[in-house]
Amino acid sequence: MNTEPSVLVIGTSGIDVKGRPFEPLRMGTSNLGRVRNSVGGVARNIAENLARLEVPTTLLSAVGQDDLGEFVVSHTARAGVDVSHMLRLPDVQTGSYVAILDEMGKLHVSVSEYDIVNSISPAYLREHRALFARASMIVIDANLSAKSLATVFSLARRYKVPVCADPTSQLLAEKLIPHLPELYMLTPNAVEAAVLCQTDAAPATSESAIETAQCLVSLGVKIGVVTLAEQGLAYADSSSAGHIPALRTQVVDATGVGDALSAAVIFGLLNDMPLDEAMRLGISAAALTLRTRATVYEGLSLDRLYDELVV
Repeated sequence: MNTEPSVLVIGTSGIDVKGRPFEPLRMGTSNLGRVRNSVGGVARNIAENLARLEVPTTLLSAVGQDDLGEFVVSHTARAGVDVSHMLRLPDVQTGSYVAILDEMGKLHVSVSEYDIVNSISPAYLREHRALFARASMIVIDANLSAKSLATVFSLARRYKVPVCADPTSQLLAEKLIPHLPELYMLTPNAVEAAVLCQTDAAPATSESAIETAQCLVSLGVKIGVVTLAEQGLAYADSSSAGHIPALRTQVVDATGVGDALSAAVIFGLLNDMPLDEAMRLGISAAALTLRTRATVYEGLSLDRLYDELVV
């Protein structure tokens, strides 16, 4: 690791549109509730969380040359992320994610439009090989194309930089299967983990989630993390495994919770914390994010993470 660890994050940036009804959802009709916009994109969310934890963070991503793209870039820069290498493309729409939450703030269904991610091409990544060479860690989301994923891992091998990945969704998770032996850390939810382990049933208990995390390790991942929503997370590496329960907290909006968890765990690993302590920081970041309508908790700091853990 460098004396000042830095992270290169690669993947999506865009706008989240989130609707939460006042009462239980009624299908096939209009529901009264609240609709809010916030800056999003899995990779961008992770980058912002890392920057708020004072980790030097650079983002490789793409937005359109439109008002939404300008909003995404300016917000991300204000959070402390280096956005100077992001693509800003004419005649292309900035990516977006529409989430319908239930009355408790949990995701009911979502639709994403991130065709712009195809602009994060192998050529664009190779043009920025110097960023790979300087990074202490690389973080990706699975929206990247198969060829771009292959390029990321090729450059990571060349410069001997560990790679962490967020599978992003059940549909996208399988794109990471060929690269499992090259992943330092992987943070799927239960359904995504079942896809990656190619099993029929998603883990539903802490015990089965630990087994699934160990499955990921057996497939070559150095650190497997399986998130379980209100049950917390399970983790494993080559020498240990365990379960960390979730913190009890109010749920305002669950969007971005997994991204916050991943970023806080990465922060812990970059700072050579014991694995279980890094996982607890992830649980703390998840609880803080659950309580805010924004996709990233703007008050995030190391002190705030530890304050959350104090009972």
